[in-house]
Amino acid sequence: MLTVEQIVSTQKDQAAAFYALANQAVTGVERLTDLNLKALKSTMADSAAQTEALFSVKDVQGIMALQNSDLKAAAEKASAYGRELYEIASGFGGEFAKAAEVRAAEAQKQISAFVDSAVKNAPKGTEQAVAALQSAVATAGNAFESVQKAVKQASEQAAASIETMTHGATSTATVTDVKAKKAA
Repeated sequence: MLTVEQIVSTQKDQAAAFYALANQAVTGVERLTDLNLKALKSTMADSAAQTEALFSVKDVQGIMALQNSDLKAAAEKASAYGRELYEIASGFGGEFAKAAEVRAAEAQKQISAFVDSAVKNAPKGTEQAVAALQSAVATAGNAFESVQKAVKQASEQAAASIETMTHGATSTATVTDVKAKKAA
């Protein structure tokens, strides 16, 4: 059975893990806030520059060229924003996943130790119940591992999707810019 010292030690470990994750969350929010402030400042500066450029346009071709260059710049900035946002989110998600894995491994060890202790102290005639308990613990461990693998695969697919969208957005903006220059 668990001793008072083991319970206190487990509680200390859990508190330390909680505060580590809380600090990671605050850091993530801080980075997200910084990203959004930079994006807002950039958008304001771009808007002012676009307004100035628009006042200096003399004909329709100039308007089309300005519009296309603005579209390309916006696609590139949106792409960069998306990449940085993904980095922030995946960084926190990775830290959270690591902490969850460590906690799950510790819980698995504690459950296994408890089951082993229960098996050693089980009265005669309870072999079937003990076997069922051991099977349930093993099944739960396998299920958790499967969920971890699925989450990891989903994260990798999300990263690949973001990279594909980023490439597509900048490629489309570049093609549009080239077509506009040919038309002018």
